[in-house]
Amino acid sequence: MTSRLCTPPLRFKPALTLLYLASTLLTPLLCLGQEGATLPAVEVTAGRLQVKQFDTPAATYLVDQNFIANTGNQVNLSDALSLAPGVVSLNRNNYAQDVQISIRGFGSRTAFGLRGIRLIADDIPLTTPDGQGQASSISLPSVGQLEVLSGPLAQLYGNSSGGVIQTHSREAGTTPEGSIQTYGGSFGMVRTDWQASERLNKVGVVADLSTFKINGYRQNSGAERNQLNSVITYDPQVDTRWKLVLNSFNMPNAQDPLGLTQAQLKTNPQQAGSNALLDQTQKSITQNQMGLVLQQTLSPNLRFQARLYVGNRGNTQTQASSSTTAPQSGTFVGLQRSYNGIGLQLTGKDTSGTVPWNWTMGFDYDSANENRQSGSTSYGVITPAPTTIKNVATNNDFFAQANILLHDDWTLTAGARRDQVQISNTNLLTAPYGGASTFTNTTPVVGLTWHLADDLNVYGNAGLGFETPTTAETAYSVAGSSVVANFNAGLKAAQSHNYELGTKWMPSPRQSFNAAAFYINTSNDIVATVNSSGKSVYQNVGQTSRQGFELAMKDLSHAHLKAQASLTLIKAQYNSNFTSSAGLISTGNAMPAVPNQTLYTSLAWSEKGYSQKTTQSPSGTEVELDLSGRSCLWGNDGNTTTTTNNAYASGYATMDLKVHERFDVGSNSIQAFVSVNNLTNKSYVGSVIVNSSSFGYFEPGLPRNWVLGIKLSRNL
Repeated sequence: MTSRLCTPPLRFKPALTLLYLASTLLTPLLCLGQEGATLPAVEVTAGRLQVKQFDTPAATYLVDQNFIANTGNQVNLSDALSLAPGVVSLNRNNYAQDVQISIRGFGSRTAFGLRGIRLIADDIPLTTPDGQGQASSISLPSVGQLEVLSGPLAQLYGNSSGGVIQTHSREAGTTPEGSIQTYGGSFGMVRTDWQASERLNKVGVVADLSTFKINGYRQNSGAERNQLNSVITYDPQVDTRWKLVLNSFNMPNAQDPLGLTQAQLKTNPQQAGSNALLDQTQKSITQNQMGLVLQQTLSPNLRFQARLYVGNRGNTQTQASSSTTAPQSGTFVGLQRSYNGIGLQLTGKDTSGTVPWNWTMGFDYDSANENRQSGSTSYGVITPAPTTIKNVATNNDFFAQANILLHDDWTLTAGARRDQVQISNTNLLTAPYGGASTFTNTTPVVGLTWHLADDLNVYGNAGLGFETPTTAETAYSVAGSSVVANFNAGLKAAQSHNYELGTKWMPSPRQSFNAAAFYINTSNDIVATVNSSGKSVYQNVGQTSRQGFELAMKDLSHAHLKAQASLTLIKAQYNSNFTSSAGLISTGNAMPAVPNQTLYTSLAWSEKGYSQKTTQSPSGTEVELDLSGRSCLWGNDGNTTTTTNNAYASGYATMDLKVHERFDVGSNSIQAFVSVNNLTNKSYVGSVIVNSSSFGYFEPGLPRNWVLGIKLSRNL
């Protein structure tokens, strides 16, 4: 086994890169003419308190509705997060496994769904108590605002809070509205969305129904999705609001093309992985969720919030066999999950004393019960099997946070969370019959913000975090040389020390620059030690570290130009030796699926100019050129480059061109959209399947492709 450092990151023509970066970052600063739009002063959730984004003592990033609409067909959450510093959002182009999202390295090891970061929609958690979540649960067309929180303050959300992604659906306006949009594109992609909103006296309704279907670029990669998202608000009086959130997601069949080995990738990136076609690898999902939120103003300085939610999720997945001879006998996993939770939060402020401050405290209880089936398949046909394992995960958590204005120039932030997470697996058929573990942690956070000037803040904070194993990670153990369905009671929760130093600068109302440096040291990090036939056994690793630097900028200095850029530098590595089925993993090895450098830049021109209220032109033509680059990354812990087990994915850069045309016809608003992605037709690896037992690590990115869409909106 050999290991080597990644080569320099953005492997494309330097002259072209420098020219593009210069135009992106400097053009608005140098242009003369009409002043551009003013960046809005918005509030975000910093820890558990609402604060103006500029004053947050943490690295935060805000994505508005206009940016989401400009990403294209609005299917993949990864597209909306492209400009968020510290976030690695990889589109697998594999709808059976969802997108791959990590924040400062947290969540990178997951082979499917989200792991290690928290996902919240309209105040309702979409992450289970053990830290598992699904990005597909978010309905992007109805999102009004998306927030990303990273760093120590994210730990106030509890277990597996390496970062927090939070969305808020747009609210119904005073005028009834309806819209229809449809998209078509490469590889048989068809997308539709119907949305309506109306406010009737004290009741506001926003409803969104979307469909999606694609044949796929690779063999066995077709998918179909249907999703309904609705938010109903009721304001019986000025100080009371009830919010009902309804979400239904149905993915009847998402084929799984699996990952490719290095040899398969070079031969034909469109092919499916080993035995994917023979075993008909695929996944089907149904999910229904309902949440109720009460927001009550008790006094001018005191507010109360309560939330209650219930949901269920069904998941059936067929997996490939490792056999190379007939007959083919693969495996399947079936999950039936029910989940629920409650949350209470009291928020207040006191500005009467010599030291003004605001505070919040609360309680969270969440529970997920899951029945797991497993069995064999014959050429993809499932052999019925009884429920074999029952998984249960719960949490009981208390939290508190305060922001104290020590002086006009200094704000102190302090908080803590007390978590108790319980995980149990019960084998319903055979002995041994399972086991349970309880993880109890207190995670304090402290930070200080120095308000150097009205347009310049410097902050620093530190905190502890923890991450328990999931029910899936505790489901299997090693007995001799075999993987058995026996509770892995030896797994501990990972413990992290998080440090962050950052600055936020607004040299003008039309410009913003944010930078942050971070260092994270983790003990008992959880990694896979054995991968066999779709079953993984996990263990704790002594020490890992993540350190890096993030930079984000936005410039609207010129009325007709908008420039945005983000840069992330990160070094994530193992700091102690450990042994897995792949052999000895050495100190200094890079953690898989975490590129050392990520760059995203966007330069847009608007014919009519960007308005003072939004960053999107109300009419006319808009042209946008985006460049995204990523350094190399690894597909396994061993960083191997042998002939049979090459886990190295080269870095790349791609360009996307987008054109919007907006015009009004009477009371109708029409928007046309066309994008050509990967303009230079670059061949690259879009994401990796970490520690694949068959060495099929690589999921190819798409070649040059196009999306064409049109949206009709009307005031009703």
